[in-house]
Amino acid sequence: MIGHVITAMVTPFAPGGEVALHEAARLAKHLASHESDGIVVGGTTGEAPTLEKREKLELCAAVAGAVAGGTGVILGAGTNDTSSSVELARQAASCGATGIMLVTPYYNKPPQEGLYRHFAAVAQATSLPVMLYNVPGRTGVNLLPATVARLSADHDNIKAVKEASGNLEQVAELCRLTAGRLDVYSGDDGLTLPMLAVGAVGVVSVASHLVGPRLKRMILAFLEGDHVRARKIHLELLPLFRALFVATNPVPVKTALNWLGFDTARFRLPLCPMGQESHDVLRSAMVAAGLL
Repeated sequence: MIGHVITAMVTPFAPGGEVALHEAARLAKHLASHESDGIVVGGTTGEAPTLEKREKLELCAAVAGAVAGGTGVILGAGTNDTSSSVELARQAASCGATGIMLVTPYYNKPPQEGLYRHFAAVAQATSLPVMLYNVPGRTGVNLLPATVARLSADHDNIKAVKEASGNLEQVAELCRLTAGRLDVYSGDDGLTLPMLAVGAVGVVSVASHLVGPRLKRMILAFLEGDHVRARKIHLELLPLFRALFVATNPVPVKTALNWLGFDTARFRLPLCPMGQESHDVLRSAMVAAGLL
């Protein structure tokens, strides 16, 4: 297991539009010191569709150098092209990655057999641990539990899955079919506690940019049997979880981080700053959470 709290890190951009590697390193150090057991770079929250392969590798190297081996660094190596994903996976270790994350191929809408062959090809291209990532709302395809179970049985380095289908019954079936072979992580902060109840081990989080220690306390409280305390933390943070998706992720969390002193207010098109109404919702939630 990588740990309980893995942050899907935003990608800071400089005024000229290039990746701000120094600021990424500064943010990574902050996350590592605030209960992030692992950091995903070049994922959905990192605006992966707008990053070139070179930028992903440079970002990974900057983050790995900043955390100096104390925190896992997971490179978002998944694309909707198998050969491109294989190439990224082969280069991941050289830039300091300790694992890779592979999103389901988007836009192509492959069948389950196509998903199996895609993930199998990439897993065979690296000795690094692999985390699968199922997010049908973004990709248009749902990676089914039976396919994940087949992959984990056939490939020893497929170690985890980030599940963001929002379907708890599907999550429960996934945990049932892969028990003891695969670590299941929530891909939605608001579903972390319910998913723990059916066998998940943690979360790949957006909110951990802001409340990592509280998320860690919630997870540990549940695992230690203090379900009342875990529920209390979950309910306290629920308005913040919702506010961080008041506009398309990662726009709200980058805005929130900027308010807290990180240079993260820039986006790459087609993403853009959110409107005043969304600002108000986010600010209110952050005040209520004691962040502002």
